[in-house]
Amino acid sequence: MKTNFNYLLAVAAAITVGFTSCNPTDDPEPDPGQSTAGSRYIIASTPTSSDGVADYLLTAESLTEGTVSTLGNGVEQDGTYRYYVTHKNKFFSMLYGQGNPGAVTTYELNAEGALEKLSDFQSETVQAFGAIDDDIVMVKISRSETNPFASWYRMDADQLQIVDEGTWNQEEIANSGERAFFSWVTQVGDKLFAPYFSIKACCNDTFGTNYPDSAWVAVFDYPSMELNTVIKDDRTSFLGRYFLSGLEVDEQGDAYGFSGSVASSNGEMTSTLPSAITRIKKETLAFDESYYFNVQELADDYYITANTYVGNGKFIVTMNKEKGAYTVGKRFGVADVYNKTFTWVTGSPAEASIVNVTINNYSAKDGLAYIGITTEDGSWVYEFNANTATATEGLKVEGGRITAISHLDPVE
Repeated sequence: MKTNFNYLLAVAAAITVGFTSCNPTDDPEPDPGQSTAGSRYIIASTPTSSDGVADYLLTAESLTEGTVSTLGNGVEQDGTYRYYVTHKNKFFSMLYGQGNPGAVTTYELNAEGALEKLSDFQSETVQAFGAIDDDIVMVKISRSETNPFASWYRMDADQLQIVDEGTWNQEEIANSGERAFFSWVTQVGDKLFAPYFSIKACCNDTFGTNYPDSAWVAVFDYPSMELNTVIKDDRTSFLGRYFLSGLEVDEQGDAYGFSGSVASSNGEMTSTLPSAITRIKKETLAFDESYYFNVQELADDYYITANTYVGNGKFIVTMNKEKGAYTVGKRFGVADVYNKTFTWVTGSPAEASIVNVTINNYSAKDGLAYIGITTEDGSWVYEFNANTATATEGLKVEGGRITAISHLDPVE
């Protein structure tokens, strides 16, 4: 599926676990986007000099000003397709091996503000992953007509090795004649929630479905990984997209599901429902029938392609007009899931000038998000303020296209 690989390269999928600094009340508050006490932002960037070049990991003290460059700087990654996880103050760089095993390289930040390699080992190529308790869970998902099993791996983020593994039967989970293809894995309470879309996995229409207007979440007990239940909602299409999270948890422990309504069959978009947000209340295993947020209705018929949670029920969402299973949104809005309001963001580059937008970027859950935008003129980090619905140009990355933004504190 060449399209999927191109999409992966475009978004260099990353998931970032936010942090909150704890400062004495008599100390001044740090400026947003400015690292403190030796901490650094980690910016992954693909050099623009030639095709097939691996990412470089750059470090910066600020996301709101200055310039960094891939030329002669950064830590080079091996392999073209990379995705990243920040968990337990470690940065995990994972190679998408396109069906072959890929390397998992782990870094931490030393006292001098430089990345130091902790480990480097081989693992299976996976399509869904997430930080859960002290672990990183990775799932290799089958799309083969002859193999109905997804393989899961539980990697201990302290031991830096895989400590458990097993399989899930995608055909039995879907229970419809199709297969459950997991878009992501997310910790909700003490369980692992895995939203999925139903796929035919056959008939020259691997990712097509006969069930375009339903959303499902497989719920697994953790850490046993035993299936607890499957919950379903017929008010939206599936949550998330290929290699893209569609379920986010707020400070109250409630989970919000994002649907772009981009299911297809034989290459045609077949979802009839609008792009919308649903909710699963804390400590429940069912969609909340009293909650439904039709975002597409308020957003001039644009649909959600991705989201970044910034706290207090607000999300920076990327939006697109034309439906596409792997389309990257190039217009931005603020979705307030508590008040069910939508506001377009001002100050971001014009849609027509945008080449790429990074997904699942950095936020300290303080109302601000930092998203990488590459235009025809270059690549910058933009600060998005959900309270004012504005975007401001910040750090410039020269010689490369931003693919991910994270944050680490130095190891004491």
